[in-house]
Amino acid sequence: MTTAQNYRRMVNAGNKIVVGLQRLGVAFGPMQLLTVPGRRTGVPRTFPIAVIPIDGDRYIFQAYPKAAWVANARAAAEVTLTRGRRTSAARLTEVPVEERRPLLRELVANSPASVGKRLVTTGLADAATPDAAAAAAERIAVFRIEPIR
Repeated sequence: MTTAQNYRRMVNAGNKIVVGLQRLGVAFGPMQLLTVPGRRTGVPRTFPIAVIPIDGDRYIFQAYPKAAWVANARAAAEVTLTRGRRTSAARLTEVPVEERRPLLRELVANSPASVGKRLVTTGLADAATPDAAAAAAERIAVFRIEPIR
């Protein structure tokens, strides 16, 4: 088993704890629950994700290759975001590759070092630097959150 696979297993176990705490109404950090219909079954799937504010907008960044939520979000017209006991409907608009570069650069530059390291550990970026994250924009999906009013 590779380091990335071991890391993914550890994170999946931690995600179950995060989901449980969020469902109990405990909100912490930038974490929210993203609920999106499965692209094949339509069954709602829930994933803990970090919502990152940048320049007045809110974004979700892919942290793992082949993340199921990414494929489901691309197929869904609407998603639900839950933080603690607050739930809201939203649309996720995928950011074009060239527009991702400055967002990824800012994400890594202004986040704890673990964010850049995670992109390397999971194989999405070659180094834990803002420029390496920007260079990996083709491999890292980024979605802008647009509230539904």
